[in-house]
Amino acid sequence: MFAKLREDIHAIIERDPAARNAWEVFTCYPGFHAILMHSWAHACWRAGFKWIGRFIAYVARIITGIEIHPGALIGRRVFIDHGFGVVIGETAVVGDDCTIYQGVTLGGTKLVAGTKRHPTLERGVIVGAGAQVLGAFTVGEFAKVGSNAVVIKPVPAGATAVGNPAHIVRKEEQTRSEKLFSAYGVSPEGDDPLSKALHGLINHVARQDEQIERLAATIKAAGIACPNLIINDKLDSARLNRLVD
Repeated sequence: MFAKLREDIHAIIERDPAARNAWEVFTCYPGFHAILMHSWAHACWRAGFKWIGRFIAYVARIITGIEIHPGALIGRRVFIDHGFGVVIGETAVVGDDCTIYQGVTLGGTKLVAGTKRHPTLERGVIVGAGAQVLGAFTVGEFAKVGSNAVVIKPVPAGATAVGNPAHIVRKEEQTRSEKLFSAYGVSPEGDDPLSKALHGLINHVARQDEQIERLAATIKAAGIACPNLIINDKLDSARLNRLVD
């Protein structure tokens, strides 16, 4: 037990630059307290003392603002940063080395008791603040869920899910530090793929406008009459790109 406590404290110090020492983490980090009390609640739940497990989870919620159902499976070195408003459902599984920020919900979308209703986070997953991961699917190893994303489908290993509903941004190989820590699930150069696609379409149309203008000028210079040729207003690509950003 004490070895696990030391491991959890070291993991928090490694991932939170604001954590100055083990005593500060032990006394002042609600995420650490929530994980500790969940281990008690989960032990009672597995031993058949369901009410006691639920009561411990309820007390933990009052103290920390973090609600973890005693039936949820929480791995080693899990870091719930800030944590207020985090909800983790009964059949959720949180793998080793995961990081969860405030306002996250690992929720279910079914009403059938006794079935897998909540998501599984594999090793090293980072879930940004306010994200909602809803359903009985898997978020793969070292994947990231951006802040305020609403994830309702599986996320491949190493990918990033952003938006509402979430869509997938595939990432290149990450260093160990990038895998373990990415503040709020935000990655460098992690632009929204829909935004990139819209920028590409806008720039493509702008280039087509320029080509059409040159063709029209060439035809006119050659003395060829084209009475039905209509030149539309020029696309303001700069303004549209600013709107997409």
